[in-house]
Amino acid sequence: MAKRAKKKRGFKGLLLVLLLALLAAGWLAWRHYTVFIAQPMHGLRDGQQVSVGKGSALPQLLRKLRAAGVDQGFDVEWQLLARQLGAAGKLQVGDYALKNGMTPGELLRNIRDGKVVSYRFTLIDGWNIRDLRKALGKAEPLKHTIDTMSDAQLMTALGHPGQHPEGRFLPETYQYTVGGSDIDVLKQAHAAMDKALAAAWSSRAQDLPLKTPEEALIMASIVEKESGVADDRPKVAGVFLNRLAKGMRLETDPTVIYGMGAAYAGNIRKKDLQTDTPYNTYLRSGLPPTPISMPGKAALQAATHPAGGDALYFVASGDGSGSSLFASTYEQHQANVRAYLARYRAGLAKGPLTGTSTSTDDADSAAAPAPAGAAKP
Repeated sequence: MAKRAKKKRGFKGLLLVLLLALLAAGWLAWRHYTVFIAQPMHGLRDGQQVSVGKGSALPQLLRKLRAAGVDQGFDVEWQLLARQLGAAGKLQVGDYALKNGMTPGELLRNIRDGKVVSYRFTLIDGWNIRDLRKALGKAEPLKHTIDTMSDAQLMTALGHPGQHPEGRFLPETYQYTVGGSDIDVLKQAHAAMDKALAAAWSSRAQDLPLKTPEEALIMASIVEKESGVADDRPKVAGVFLNRLAKGMRLETDPTVIYGMGAAYAGNIRKKDLQTDTPYNTYLRSGLPPTPISMPGKAALQAATHPAGGDALYFVASGDGSGSSLFASTYEQHQANVRAYLARYRAGLAKGPLTGTSTSTDDADSAAAPAPAGAAKP
C-alpha cells in the first residue's frame, strides 16, 4: 500500500515537472515571439526591396526575405504573426521596401495593405512630344508599350483619336508602381492638363484675343519656350497677345524650330526663317496650328492672365539672369537689340539672342547666336 502511494506521488511529481517544463518552454517561446515581432529586422540595407508575385504565399515571401539577409524569427513565428495581423493569404502583389529598422509586423502590414513601392516619372516644362517619348522609353521599371506607336495611334490608345499629342500632357511628377505602363502615366498627364487648362480658361482675363481653350494652350506653349525666367512669363504673353490683337505676326523662333523638326541642328539660319512651314510665324499670321511644347501651369496662367501694357517686342538681356527687355516701339526694341549685340561682341553676353524681331541692320555681321529676322508692324 505504501509502495503504491509512493509510486503515485512519484508519477504526480513527474507530471508536475513536465508541466513546469512545458510552461517554461511556452514562456520562453512566447518571449521569443514577442521579441521577434518588436525587434527590427537586421541584415537590411536601405534601398532593398522584396517582390510579391501573383499567387505568392507566405513561404515564398519568407524564402525571399532569407535571401535578402533577414534571418531572425522561425517560420512558424512569421506564420503566427501573419494570422494575427490578418495578412495570411492576403499578400498583395507588388514591390515592397525593406528599410533598415523595419519590424516584421511593419513589413507584413505593408504587404497586407498593398503599400507598394511607387516610382516617379517627371515631365519637364517645355518638353515636346519627342522629348516625352524619349524619356518614357528610358524610365524603369515602367512597362513600355508605345515605342512602335505613331502619334495618331498613341492618342487613339489614350482615348483621344484625332487629337494632336503636342502640349496635351501637363509637366508634373507622376507616380506608378511595378506593372504600370507608359500609357498609364500619359493618361494621368493628359487628365492633369485637361484640368489645368480648364481652370486657366475659366478664370481668364477679359478681352483676350483668344477664342478657345485650344488657342490658349498654343499660346501657353509658346510662352513656355520663350520665357527665360518665371517673372517674364506674363510679360511675354502680353507681347504675343498684343501682337495678335493688332494683327502682327508673332515672329518667334521656337515655332520655327518646331516646324523644322529633326532638321534643326541647334541654330536658325536666315534661310530657315524664309522657309515656309505651318509653324513659321515670321511668314504666317496668327497662331501656329498646334502647341509647340508642353506648357506648365505657370505658362497656362500667363497665357490667360497676361501682363498689361502695350509692349510689342522683347529681347534677351544677355546679363545671365535669363530675363528679357521689353519695348512698345520698334525703335526702342532695336536699341535693346543693339545693346545685346554690343554685349555679345565684348564677350559679355550670356545666353542666345532670343525674342521677337531680334535682328538689326548689322545683325548678319554680328555673329550673334540664333539671329532672327525683323519686321515692323
